[in-house]
Amino acid sequence: MDKKKGIINVATSLVFKFVLIILNIIVRRFIISYIGNEINGLNSLYISILDVLSVAELGVGSAITFCMYKPIVEGDDGQVAALYKLFVKLYLIIGGIIAVAGCAIMPALPYLAKDYQTVSDNLYLTFGLMLVSVIISYFFSAKTSLINAYKNNYVTTIISSLGQILQCVLQIVALVVFKSFTAFLVCRIIAILLQWLVTEFYARRKYGHIINIKQKLDDNSRKEVTKNVKAMFMHKIGGVLVNTADSIIISAFIGIAILGKYSNYTTIVAAMVSVLALCFTPLTSVVGHMFVESSEDAAHRYFKFFYTVNFLIGTVFFLGYYAVIDNLVTILFGGNLELAKTISFVITLNYFIQFMRQSALLFRDATGTFYYDRWKPIFEGLLNIALSILFVLIFPEQYNVVGVIVATIITNLLICHIVEPYVLYKHAFKRKARSYYIRNYLYILMFAAVLVALNFSMLSFENQWLELLVNGCIAVAIAVVPCVIAILLNRDFIYYVKRLFATFKVHITKKASQSATDDSAAREDSGETDEGRNI
Repeated sequence: MDKKKGIINVATSLVFKFVLIILNIIVRRFIISYIGNEINGLNSLYISILDVLSVAELGVGSAITFCMYKPIVEGDDGQVAALYKLFVKLYLIIGGIIAVAGCAIMPALPYLAKDYQTVSDNLYLTFGLMLVSVIISYFFSAKTSLINAYKNNYVTTIISSLGQILQCVLQIVALVVFKSFTAFLVCRIIAILLQWLVTEFYARRKYGHIINIKQKLDDNSRKEVTKNVKAMFMHKIGGVLVNTADSIIISAFIGIAILGKYSNYTTIVAAMVSVLALCFTPLTSVVGHMFVESSEDAAHRYFKFFYTVNFLIGTVFFLGYYAVIDNLVTILFGGNLELAKTISFVITLNYFIQFMRQSALLFRDATGTFYYDRWKPIFEGLLNIALSILFVLIFPEQYNVVGVIVATIITNLLICHIVEPYVLYKHAFKRKARSYYIRNYLYILMFAAVLVALNFSMLSFENQWLELLVNGCIAVAIAVVPCVIAILLNRDFIYYVKRLFATFKVHITKKASQSATDDSAAREDSGETDEGRNI
């Protein structure tokens, strides 16, 4: 496995992600302060709707990088170029589909945004601007995927992150100067246009020899690509229906004001998850290359290592999230925006359960086994929507939001956490997943029990910062117990940690030895030998 590229990709993503999280929180604070919480909710609704429309992307991005792994490893530039040409055409078609679908959904906006009359901005104009910014991104998506396929995710991360940083700065200025949601969205378009220009320049300079090759795919390769694209399309539908349906249902049935408060909580947890996911997603191409070059047993051992890391990271950070989230919302966005503790509890549990899929999804995408569970996301999405609507109608009014989130939890536990590991173990590792199921559900139950214990251990203070600090420390202390249990139960994790320390020790020893040799050589070159010094 190319550890150097993996470390560079992860480190670059982490640095920029931290910067963007801070900037996005500042932008959200400015939205609430200058144009209101209702516009904050409306902006969240637009993002959710466009995520639904992006189902037209068909998961082409993941299919591209997977299909390119083998020809890149084999040095087959012609095949890589043929794949690239195909994906350019697909992305242009996708952009057109999203444009048409976006225009078609506009008449339904007043029904999706309950209480939209409280905002002064034009629904159709502002949604149209958001739609344009999404469509533009598809004009350079193929080049982004080409760069990522060569394991240079850090390059696309730098380009997109700098573009988003510029966007945040422009949006803050627009909010202060114009106090306009329209001007806010125009800044998004400007930033995405600049990302397009920079990506175009880099791709042509670095991979011009690939882009300029004129070669078409043979029939077998085209069939393989089509199969993978169809499979990722199914996954895209399920992911969209699960991850965006909650916000749309809350907006349509409860109101954009509540959605605004809810989105403050999910913005923080989503930002945290996006950072934590960077320990996994930038490694997709690296794991993909490793799987091509290594045995199934070696890949399985790596997977068990990543799964334990997945649990350790999730336990510490999600317990910490629950302990401090109410204080964070007050400190970052202002008072009177807190949700009931029951809502923050189910939000925490829901996102932890989803986060525990990271290691399986990493290896699924890297090994191409996403084809075999292509029908799973359809059932997942439909069940989630049906349960969400049912629960929002039958739960008492004060628990409407809880009902929507509980529906997502049930969907994940009954479908995702059963089907995804089964497919991965059967088709990638060639073994049964029974031991994984036992461990996985025990870990989820253990986290839920610890979360309940944390709920009764938290303290209250008048000072928000003191309360945040104390409860955060309590969460970390409680997290030690499940983390130690998980480490002791996984011999592969202990094995790789020992090997990592051994490698580090050898590296330090070599450095010290090399440094001593260099010093000795330098003294000899200058005539400063031990004998010379004695004379």
